[in-house]
Amino acid sequence: MRLLPFNVWARVLKRRLPTSLWGRSLLIIVLPVLVMQVAVTWAFFDMHWQTVTARLSDGLAGDVAWAAESYADEPTPQNLAVIADRAQRSMSLSIDMREGETLPENVRRGPVGVIDRTLGKALQTRVDRPVWFDTTRYPAYVDIRVQQPQGVLRIIAPRERAVATQAHIFVLWLLIATVLLMSIAVLFIRNQVRSIERLADAAEAFGRGEARERFKPHGAREVRAAATAFMAMRERIQRHIDQRTAMLASVSHDLRTPLTRLRLELALAPPFKRQAAMKRDLDEMEHMIDEYLAFARGEAGEATQTIRIGDLLEAAGEDARRVGAEVEVAAPGDLTASLRPLAFKRALTNLAGNAASHGDKTRLSARALPSGGLEVIVEDDGPGIPEDMYEEAFRPFSRLDASRNQNSKGVGLGLAIARDVVRGHGGDIALDRSDLGGLKAIIRLPEQGRSHFEAGTGEAAP
Repeated sequence: MRLLPFNVWARVLKRRLPTSLWGRSLLIIVLPVLVMQVAVTWAFFDMHWQTVTARLSDGLAGDVAWAAESYADEPTPQNLAVIADRAQRSMSLSIDMREGETLPENVRRGPVGVIDRTLGKALQTRVDRPVWFDTTRYPAYVDIRVQQPQGVLRIIAPRERAVATQAHIFVLWLLIATVLLMSIAVLFIRNQVRSIERLADAAEAFGRGEARERFKPHGAREVRAAATAFMAMRERIQRHIDQRTAMLASVSHDLRTPLTRLRLELALAPPFKRQAAMKRDLDEMEHMIDEYLAFARGEAGEATQTIRIGDLLEAAGEDARRVGAEVEVAAPGDLTASLRPLAFKRALTNLAGNAASHGDKTRLSARALPSGGLEVIVEDDGPGIPEDMYEEAFRPFSRLDASRNQNSKGVGLGLAIARDVVRGHGGDIALDRSDLGGLKAIIRLPEQGRSHFEAGTGEAAP
């Protein structure tokens, strides 16, 4: 049989080991304690208990041999009475003679084989006549029988004469001490792991745009240092976001002023040939400014609410119908999620509007995933984009090729804003080929703490 290489065993063992810090820390404590327990117990039974049991069995076998030889020297009732009296007073042995009987043929052995082996070896060594014994019939006694010409000499001996009966006390105290020490270790490990979990939850919440002002560093010095560094990093990032948003808002405000003046001058000016085209240019410029500001702001300050996914899909579908697309919406009526409504609606509206702009038919569907998360699909029957350009489509200001560039109003921020919103909820967006023939955008959101998503038995249409 060929042995597997060490690296193969290492990989197999690594897959079987716990992956969490709590599990590995617990294993670090439990495994050495178990190894120590096994080693101590084995050493105790091998070096102490078996030795004591062997000496006790040897002593009992010697007393049995004395009784059998003393009776064989003078096999009379009077001598038997004297032997029985001396054995009872000095050795705690009960002896009687069963005339005409022979040794039983059946052999009964106890669950702990070492006791029977030790006693049997001692009796065979010390007693010259055929001998039979039973350690199972009486819980507190050992039944030993020696064959004599007149019959069977039966000897009943206390069990503690043949075996060390208090070994379980040592094992019990060892187990109690182990449970006590492991409980204390588990308590301390759990407190340290909980502080790391709090830090991870705070980091995840910040990534989703949720502010947790009550978060404070806990745990060991290294964990508190990491938490302090995270809080400082969070403040720097938030300050940068606020500065960027303020700058974009200021630029938007400054640009809206001349746009408003131009729109007013066009409204007051007498009709001329290029007036309608200039109004469309102003509308497009205003739309660009709105998209720039929305991309910079990210709707991160909005509070989460439990909402019906079907209502969001219907609202996004209604916006897509306004551009003339045929929209189909399929979602379970009882599917709800804890989301930031305006931000998520904007993401769905961008995806649905993009699908409606490049195809005649748009389909929006949603379903609860078996893992507890949520999946929303937006697809169209348009020309689609090459598979190698899926990731390129999410880059800000990306317009791709002419097949998906018929909407001159956009600035290439629709998919970027949608992905930013979805990632802010802890999920992501992926692109794929639609069954309708065009492009399919798949939104997948995680379970988020096992309390954000609820769904009935209904399933979304495919």
